[in-house]
Amino acid sequence: MVAKVKTFSFIGIDVAVIDVQVKISPGMSSFTIVGLPDKAVGESKERVRAAISSTGLSWPYKKITVNLAPADLQKEGSHFDLAIALGIMIEIGVLSQENIDDFFVLGELSLDGTINSVSGIISAAIGANQRNFGIICPKENGREAAWAGHLPIIAAPDLMTLINHLKGEQILARPETSRIVEEKNYPDLLDVKGQDIPKRALEIAAAGGHNLLMVGPPGTGKSMLASRLPGILPVCELEEILEINMIHSVSGKIIDGKLITARPYREVHHSCSMPAMVGGGTKAKPGEISLAHNGVLFLDELAEFPRQVLDSLRQPLETGNVSISRVNSHITYPANFQLVTAMNPCRCGYLGDGARECKKAPVCGEDYKNKISGPLLDRIDISINVAQVDIFTLGNLKKGESSKVVAARVLKARNLQKKRYEAEIEMQNSPKINSRIDGKILEKFCELDDESQKILQNSVQKMQSSMRGITRILRVARTIADLEESEKINKNHLLEAISYRRKI
Repeated sequence: MVAKVKTFSFIGIDVAVIDVQVKISPGMSSFTIVGLPDKAVGESKERVRAAISSTGLSWPYKKITVNLAPADLQKEGSHFDLAIALGIMIEIGVLSQENIDDFFVLGELSLDGTINSVSGIISAAIGANQRNFGIICPKENGREAAWAGHLPIIAAPDLMTLINHLKGEQILARPETSRIVEEKNYPDLLDVKGQDIPKRALEIAAAGGHNLLMVGPPGTGKSMLASRLPGILPVCELEEILEINMIHSVSGKIIDGKLITARPYREVHHSCSMPAMVGGGTKAKPGEISLAHNGVLFLDELAEFPRQVLDSLRQPLETGNVSISRVNSHITYPANFQLVTAMNPCRCGYLGDGARECKKAPVCGEDYKNKISGPLLDRIDISINVAQVDIFTLGNLKKGESSKVVAARVLKARNLQKKRYEAEIEMQNSPKINSRIDGKILEKFCELDDESQKILQNSVQKMQSSMRGITRILRVARTIADLEESEKINKNHLLEAISYRRKI
């Protein structure tokens, strides 16, 4: 007989079924784990030995062989500990195979037998539920697993308690989840004085999910505007919440089983490396662009980022996902984020300011902007200049609109887009917003009259726009029309969209 315990290996946010096969046979005392284990899995031998001994059970001083099947898939992480321990207990007769046949098992063991929390429980619980199985996991991950559905869950604090529950000597209650109503207090647009054009651009970006670039001297409110974008975006739908939490669960960022219901807002420093941005490292963890999935990624001081890091954003901006390739693995993470960027017009920051402009102008400004590649700029829908506001006129400026008022218009425009593209886009989870439409759908809903066609042609010739640039102009024009609840794109909508494609 060979004891068999089911567990998972993580491939991005997806899971692959792993059979933990344990065989104890006569021979010299040894403990071997085969099946391409990494260092963390290999070290589980000592944790499992100490944890089982801590329960008062006698360690079997025989030949113990553990096979992690399929053998050609790399196994990473400490969550295999509990499955290996249960397999050994089945082999020595403490538990029966029937006790765990209907469960997937994940958990890391301490030397005293405590079962420690692990990453990726939401993905594992969803995988178990899809296969009509239950899940055995650490107590700390119990509430997190309960979000995956009505599957059987055994969330045990330690190995001894788990054994008693499986043998019927103790009952562990199924973890429950309470509905989380997360009130996120985002900064209000009312705090931004003046800057009517940037606020208008921010509203359009929110309504259509467009990428945005703000250029201006220091202190003009670029970061202030960016931080207020999440406050005018629509609340997440259930599918979006699930995707966000699967990514954060794999990254180990779910705390106390509390579900993340707000759209992510990731502000990244310009010293960020490529693996930190797109994902990678020894275990190919999600990067900033995946942690910003269904939310906002804000890059301040854009020109200070390494060019290699910025150019790595080009493919995810088009496809909505990122692929991380390694010698023995190929992992894909979702990365459907809204990019918001800000930068100074030159290194000193005051290009165009007669009072403070440096002596190297305009060369310093051109050199500074050339750090950003043309293909990346081509993927940014809206580019605006954020000018300095005269401090002496601040008191006379008319009070602007609150985030609540703007958010209502944004939501109305988003609902129009969702209704329009519902029948056109076949894939259920595909984003139904203007920034993501293309091809025949774009042609169908972005038709222009003869006058608008001529305006677009003249503008394209002057700006020397690529086909991608033309597509993005039409997408922005479609969003402006939606904000005005117009079925057709008219001349004014197109002219405003073109004004946002000017060179920085």
